[in-house]
Amino acid sequence: MRQHAGVLPPPLGSSPVDRSGSIDLRRLSPLDAARLVEIAVVLARHGVVAVARRGPLLVIRPRQLAPRTTAVALRRAFVDLGPTFVKLGQLIASSPGLFPVVLSDELRRLLDNVPPEPVGRIRAVIEHDFGVPVDALFAHFDDEPVAAASVAQVHRAVLTDGTEVAVKVRRPRLRRTVERDLRLLKLLAGILGRLGPLGAVINPGAIVEDFASTLRSELDFRNEAGALVRFERNLRSTPTNDRVVVPRPIAGLVSRRVLVMTFLRGTPIDEIDTLREQGHDLEEVLRCFVRAWMEGALVHGEFHGDVHAGNLFVTGSGEVAILDFGIMGQLDERIRRVLRATLPALLVERDFDRAVAAIFELGIAARTPDLGAAARDVEALVAPMLERNLADISYGEVLGQVLRIATRYQVRLPREFVLVVKQLAYFERYSKLLAPDYPLLADPSILIHLLDSGDQGHSG
Repeated sequence: MRQHAGVLPPPLGSSPVDRSGSIDLRRLSPLDAARLVEIAVVLARHGVVAVARRGPLLVIRPRQLAPRTTAVALRRAFVDLGPTFVKLGQLIASSPGLFPVVLSDELRRLLDNVPPEPVGRIRAVIEHDFGVPVDALFAHFDDEPVAAASVAQVHRAVLTDGTEVAVKVRRPRLRRTVERDLRLLKLLAGILGRLGPLGAVINPGAIVEDFASTLRSELDFRNEAGALVRFERNLRSTPTNDRVVVPRPIAGLVSRRVLVMTFLRGTPIDEIDTLREQGHDLEEVLRCFVRAWMEGALVHGEFHGDVHAGNLFVTGSGEVAILDFGIMGQLDERIRRVLRATLPALLVERDFDRAVAAIFELGIAARTPDLGAAARDVEALVAPMLERNLADISYGEVLGQVLRIATRYQVRLPREFVLVVKQLAYFERYSKLLAPDYPLLADPSILIHLLDSGDQGHSG
C-alpha cells in the first residue's frame, strides 16, 4: 500500500526556545518578552505550568495534572489572558470529536460576552475609517450595543434612507495585541504539548497554526463582507434556497475594522419551544439550513465555518437566516474529491483501507504513517457505528473518529476538512433538537450533495 501523506521537512532557522524548553528573553522584543512573562505568570497562577527565571532564560514546565484539573485551569487562565486566548478556547470548545470531552466541555463555559468598549472609542473607529461623523452617516445610531464579544461589538443603526442596519466594529488596538499573542503562542505550543496525556492528544502546535490563520482573516471585516456577497449569490443560483437569507453589506460602509450590513432579527435555531409556538415547520427549517450549507460546501466550494446556534435563526416571516461570516471554509476540488471517495468507502462499502488512504493523502505527516494499522484502528472504532441504519449514522461522529486517529498517527489534515466535520456535528445536534425522527443525512435532497457532487459546478 502506498504511503500517501507527505513528510514534514525539518524546521528552518533558529528559535528562542532551547533544547530544554527554556526561552531566551533576549531574543524577543521587549514588548514580546513582557507579554510572554505575563502569559507565563497567569498560567502558573492557575497551576497549568511552573515558571522560573534563570538570568535571561524563562523556564516554563508543564505541571502533570489530571485532565479535568488541567481543563479547568486552562479555562480560567484564558479568561484572564484576554481576547486571543478566549477565541482559542472557543475554537477548541467548538470542535466536536477533535479534543478530549473533558477539555471541550469545560471550554464551552468560555462566554465570548465581555464588557463593551466605551461608545466614544467605537464612534472614533467608525469616524476614522469613513472620514465623517457618525451622525452624518446614520439617521440614528444606538450607543448601547446589541452584542459585545472579545473581537468586536455590534450596534443597531438606521441609514439616512431608513434602512435598519447592524454596525459591527472591531475593538480598538486589537490587531497589535493579537499578533503579539499569536507569535508567543507558537513558542508556547511546544511546551504545552508536554502536558501529559492531554497535551499529546490536543497537538497544540497544529492548533495554533490553524488558529492564527483563522483569526487573522476574521479580524479583517472586508473578508466577511466578500463572503456575504458570494454566499448570497450562490444561494440565489438555486430556487430551493429561496427561504434562506443573509445580511447584505452596505456599499461604501465596509472597512478593515467596520462592517455595516442589513439588520436581521429572529429566534435562534435552538429555542425549540419558541419556534414551535410561532408555528414553524421545524423539519423544514432544518432542511433549509442543511441544504444551503451542503450546497455551499460541495457545489460552490465555500461554506460557513461556524454554524453555532447564535448564527442561525428563523425570522418572524419564516425565513431562515445565517449570520456572522467571519469564519469561512474553502473546499477545492481535491478535498471535495476525497470526501466523495471517503464517504461511500466508509458508509457503504466498509473499505477502511481505501478511506484512510484517501483521507491521509490530504495530510502532512511528521513521519510516514502506517496506513494499514490506521485502517484497522478506524475499523475498530467506526464499524460498530455503521451497524445502524443509514438514517441513524452520525457522519460527524464517524469523521471525528477518523480525525482523532489521524492525530494519533501525527497526520495533520487541512483546516477545511476539520471545519466540515465540526459543522456536520452541529447540524446533527440540531436535528436531534428540531426533528429527532427526521433522517437528516438520508434526505435525498441533502444526500446528493454528500455522495455525488462530482458533476456540480464550482462558482464564487
